[in-house]
Amino acid sequence: MKKISYICIVFTYRINNPYMKVTAIMPDDLVRDVQAYSGGKNLTDSLIRALNDWLYAKRIEKLNRELQDEPLQFKEGFSAAYIRKLNKRL
Repeated sequence: MKKISYICIVFTYRINNPYMKVTAIMPDDLVRDVQAYSGGKNLTDSLIRALNDWLYAKRIEKLNRELQDEPLQFKEGFSAAYIRKLNKRL
């Protein structure tokens, strides 16, 4: 039987502080893969990057579902030429 070792990860949360302390028991190989693929400077940075990427993908999926149900519609009289003209003014 294969032996699996785990790493305990602890986050800190204090009132009026944006950080959370959580204990998570995760397999070593999962943590090593996250660190390798995320390119983080340390474990904390790697986990933050991985979670942000995951949230980004989930938000895109949600937006795609919303657009599928109710597609975007351009305003009456909209044209690319008008937008280019506005952009040139800036």
